[in-house]
Amino acid sequence: PFIFSEDCIKAFQMLKKKLTKAPILIASNWDLPFELMCDASDFAIGAVLGQRHEKHFRPIHYASKPMTDAESNYTITEKEMLAVVYAFKKLRSYLIMNKSILHTDHSSLKYLFAKKDAKVRLLRYVLLLQEFDFKVLDTKGAENLTADHLSRLENTYENVLDPKEINETFPF
Repeated sequence: PFIFSEDCIKAFQMLKKKLTKAPILIASNWDLPFELMCDASDFAIGAVLGQRHEKHFRPIHYASKPMTDAESNYTITEKEMLAVVYAFKKLRSYLIMNKSILHTDHSSLKYLFAKKDAKVRLLRYVLLLQEFDFKVLDTKGAENLTADHLSRLENTYENVLDPKEINETFPF
């Protein structure tokens, strides 16, 4: 049988303290630049919006979605760009009038914004992003883990009913 000893109680109290002390999501500070981390896998895209407080990245919003069958046939660059466009559309209200930093693990996206002879789909994505003020940083490994994880979540439960998109635009 399991004995709930004094050590167990101390460990439980420590775990409880750690889980409730750290901010899971923070409120945005409109004076600081926003940082957006995006990633794409073979079947989903993910993004995390956050800000740096005392050199630590603090998340504000998480977003992910599975790709359609057509989107899953895109090239790697198109998938990564799809993730960026999805994130900027979803988080438009945070990013539209603010400077932001885009973190991506696909370094060619940095050069795509200056290229004029890319595929039509990529040029359309670049046009959609021109209303935002952001710079692209190539981010590898541990810095982009959350977006990487969100892009790899599998949707094991498919909606057998009629799936509807949520309209998140505010009517003017």
